[in-house]
Amino acid sequence: MNTQDPTTAITILHEAATWFVLAKPAGIHSVRQDGSDGPSVEAWLAQSRPELANLDECGLAHRIDFDTSGCLIIAKDAATRERLRDAFTGHRGEIRKTYLARVEGLYDNRVMAGTFTLSFASRHKGSAKASVHTRGEPETIGRCRWRVRSVRDDTTLIEVDLLGPGRRHQIRAGFAYEGHPLVGDTLYGAQEAASGLGLHAWRVEIDGVVVECPIPAWA
Repeated sequence: MNTQDPTTAITILHEAATWFVLAKPAGIHSVRQDGSDGPSVEAWLAQSRPELANLDECGLAHRIDFDTSGCLIIAKDAATRERLRDAFTGHRGEIRKTYLARVEGLYDNRVMAGTFTLSFASRHKGSAKASVHTRGEPETIGRCRWRVRSVRDDTTLIEVDLLGPGRRHQIRAGFAYEGHPLVGDTLYGAQEAASGLGLHAWRVEIDGVVVECPIPAWA
């Protein structure tokens, strides 16, 4: 049984005066879970950067899923956290995010890039899945621009730009809706994969600075 603490794999990718970007490994929560003392980025920050302990969620400006790896932005003060969270929700400023996703199946050679604009909403309170519709309220709309990078073993590696505010499970649910669930994403109909979920928060652009997280082996 592997008992290694996954937080030992957390590294700092770039540090600015009021924020920094860390590399979150897959298999760890972004924030502490109610009723659990399991590992999380928030708990790691409280221990390794005690000056952040008084900030909400130790300065986390956003979250990425448990099984997703990649860039996670941390604010060093409350004002910066508010500014960054406003940027993530599209209310003020902009943070550009690019993901790498490995999906099941192959795209037609004539369709190597595209976009989708869909509505993403929770099925009900506490639901693990997001429901996808072609139309919805403005606060549920998510947009992605994507392009094929490579193909391997009946799977396709796709580079995905989030356009505007991100929605819960936007990439996972969106590609499943398009008929190409992410490799390993059994929640959205994929076959189970030994390598885990094929989703990586590869690159962020914040305040004119581009930060990239090393690409995982599955990509």
